[in-house]
Amino acid sequence: MNFHSSDMNRELTREEAAEALARLRAWARGASEAEIADLDPAVARLLPGEASDYPVLSRQYPADFTVDAAYKAGLPDLQNGPTSLIRGAKRQIQHVGISNFRLPIRFHTRDNGDLTLETSVTGTVSLEAEKKGINMSRIMRSFYKHAEKTFSFEVIEAALDDYKSDLESFDARIQMRFSYPVKVESLRSGLMGYQYYDIALELVETDGVRKKLMHLDYVYSSTCPCSLELSEHARMTRGQLATPHSQRSVARISLEVAAGDCLWFEDVIEMARAAVPTETQVMVKREDEQAFAELNAANPIFVEDAARLFCEQLHKDPRVGDFRIVASHQESLHSHDAVSVLVEGETFAGQSIDPRLFSTLFHVG
Repeated sequence: MNFHSSDMNRELTREEAAEALARLRAWARGASEAEIADLDPAVARLLPGEASDYPVLSRQYPADFTVDAAYKAGLPDLQNGPTSLIRGAKRQIQHVGISNFRLPIRFHTRDNGDLTLETSVTGTVSLEAEKKGINMSRIMRSFYKHAEKTFSFEVIEAALDDYKSDLESFDARIQMRFSYPVKVESLRSGLMGYQYYDIALELVETDGVRKKLMHLDYVYSSTCPCSLELSEHARMTRGQLATPHSQRSVARISLEVAAGDCLWFEDVIEMARAAVPTETQVMVKREDEQAFAELNAANPIFVEDAARLFCEQLHKDPRVGDFRIVASHQESLHSHDAVSVLVEGETFAGQSIDPRLFSTLFHVG
């Protein structure tokens, strides 16, 4: 079939197109993959067989390929696409971002030493109803700009400012979780060991108002006052040896850091220990075990007592604003736990409780 230059601009008939297609298929059957790729990889689809549905693509990683500005500008970006791409209800999302990206963060201790701890970071922003999504990697990039600095709330505020600006968002949050080691002395033997405290820090900005929040999990032993009295009754009235039940217990203390002097992690730990001194022990010899039994007998508490005792200590410190105490006594008598929640102020107030809140208070040694 011959085409003359004078005929190139006229519209082909269906019969002519079919003839051209047949000739192209005939050529493709005798051509090599390289020849087909050189002409047009799409020609491979004209061949019969399973592979005909796919173009001939390179299977080698192009290690020498470089991205220039023009190529980068042409990359698709669905998250910043038009409103028409939104799926579902066009409504504001209060939290969207990334959770549990980890990196080493340097913390300053109350005793002027520095600790570098593996830290899990969660960063989120609000998303307006008319926006498709966010570029989540920007949160990480913004945080990494400040990750080498010794932590302070001023540093985390700078990181928040950066990614709030990068993502053009009104509200933003950063949360940092880590295990904080503190050297603790045994009760009587003088041995020292490291106690590890699960701590989380949050900086939250909502409607232009920023709040600094701290969460501490404090693990202690709780001896049941009722069981203690019943055990003593058996001893006194019947000469019957009996032991009161006690169990590993956890309080999650969440508080707003008020403006003013620095509130150290160690300060909050000491408040918890002053409220309920029966903290689980690290290093224990026989004299320490006996001391711990005596300490528990001197401080029997129901879960209600624990919440109120922690509350009493937090009230005493002007550096503490609103707070919430969630206590869980993981019973050795019952097959269920005893729990309590005490809230002061609006920051942590809420009618609903996360269905899995209390299960997150389970601590293993």
